[in-house]
Amino acid sequence: MIDESFRVEIASWERDREQLRAVRESVFIVEQRVREDEEWDALDANSVHALARAGDGTPIGTGRLTPERMIGRMAVLKDWRGRGVGDAILRTLLEQARSRGWRELELHSQTHAIEFYQRHGFAREGDEFEEAGVAHFTMRAQLEPAEGRPATALPAVPDSEPLGAATALEAQACIDRIARDARHHLWIYSRNLDRALLDREAFIDQVRRLSLSGRGAGVRILLHEPATAVRDGHRLLHFAARLSSYVQLRKPVADQDRHHPAAFVLNDVGGYFHRTLASRFDGEGNRHGPGRHRQLLEFFNQVWERGEEDPELRRMAI
Repeated sequence: MIDESFRVEIASWERDREQLRAVRESVFIVEQRVREDEEWDALDANSVHALARAGDGTPIGTGRLTPERMIGRMAVLKDWRGRGVGDAILRTLLEQARSRGWRELELHSQTHAIEFYQRHGFAREGDEFEEAGVAHFTMRAQLEPAEGRPATALPAVPDSEPLGAATALEAQACIDRIARDARHHLWIYSRNLDRALLDREAFIDQVRRLSLSGRGAGVRILLHEPATAVRDGHRLLHFAARLSSYVQLRKPVADQDRHHPAAFVLNDVGGYFHRTLASRFDGEGNRHGPGRHRQLLEFFNQVWERGEEDPELRRMAI
């Protein structure tokens, strides 16, 4: 007789990493053929993870709740599907969100899972997009707050809105739009911090707002030429030195990264502005383009992991 018993618990990424990874590797990397460099990202360390275990303790399913108030990486081993494991994981993550007073959650659902999420109150929004080579739809759910806990409103995710620039002023407007839409996180990839675009009070005010927006908030900057920005007295670097816990900087050092010619800015609601050549102002983006945003964020995270702090920046902080 097959033992149908299982339990779901809140896991620690530090403590339970190997078991969480084992489930996701089996489902996403082996079964769905997602590339490894697209599966793992920097959000894992800061997310709430739910882990389902069989009666004997074997990990059989998982899911995560990110600081951006998104549910993702929902995975159940093939032999355990159809037994309520996914429902239990999702209910656990929803309760975690309610306990934090969150009123709204977002997720990116594969086409075959849309009905599953609809049963739990999620509604499909927008058009189909590709993520990690698989078709997805954005879905959102409104939550009732946990008893005795006041609810905190979550700003609406922007609608898809193409952004484009040919001049410095147009590029400034696009970058400011991405920064204003951000809730708690911003990622900046630049050669020398583009003084005409990023050394402006309007943009630095948004960085300041994000840095003070709550626990887990922050800005990450990958900077190819720190010496140039330091020599120019870039105001963003001085701000980063004062709030180094919230604004982190690294320099790409791997050969495969040092000559990448582009520059871009990403926020935590699917918005991006990308310039193919960092030496030019022309670029394109979208206030909510999850597919392209995911590609750029995965690239950023890979370069970030290979990068390191630069001595120029360290001396400035001192």
